[in-house]
Amino acid sequence: MGAHSMRAIRVLLVDDQPMIRTGFRLILEAEPDITVVGESPDGERAVADTRELRPDIVLMDIRMPGTDGVEATRRIVADGSASRVIILTTFDLDAHVVDALRAGASGFLVKDGPADSLVEAIRTVDAGDAVLSPRVTHRLLDRFARLADATIPPVPSRLAALTGRELDVLRALTRGLSNAEIAHELGVGETTVKTHVAHILDKCDLRDRVQAVILAYDSGLVVPGGGQR
Repeated sequence: MGAHSMRAIRVLLVDDQPMIRTGFRLILEAEPDITVVGESPDGERAVADTRELRPDIVLMDIRMPGTDGVEATRRIVADGSASRVIILTTFDLDAHVVDALRAGASGFLVKDGPADSLVEAIRTVDAGDAVLSPRVTHRLLDRFARLADATIPPVPSRLAALTGRELDVLRALTRGLSNAEIAHELGVGETTVKTHVAHILDKCDLRDRVQAVILAYDSGLVVPGGGQR
């Protein structure tokens, strides 16, 4: 936690239900390294508040009247904001989550999950990583691949610049493995894995590993049901 001792992680809460925002605020403000800088009742306000408050993390409800979390995320990312979005959903297989991840969200959480998972997710995303639960990622992306297979054209050219080892790392990312787990599986150091991930993101012009996982599915590097090429 030393990396966070120098500053507090600034969080914006976005949800149309005041009681939920209050609950999240109570959880987060009990943490010494997290501060809630604002609350937004809808997606439209979330976009404006992100511009004004410049939070590190936006906790974004996905289903809201008016501008929903998907569109708000898309607009925040399009603004070039440094703020990173974590989507909040009631269902771990909400089809809208895929749209939000594709729009640039850095992961998602189920609302009824444990409080410590919320806190850990905020720290993880603030550190530049993404929130990818292996169990939910498998189920969600398998569903995404089935839904999108007929409409998403393959983009193998975006993977052409990757080395064989970078492709190995990308395949491991699609399984929701952490850097430490990938390092153990490939028999390399964790620092080496971090370097490979950074190269993948840079070469493919991706925001984070969530986008890398979606690209792997789009390109056919992995297929529904967990198969790989």
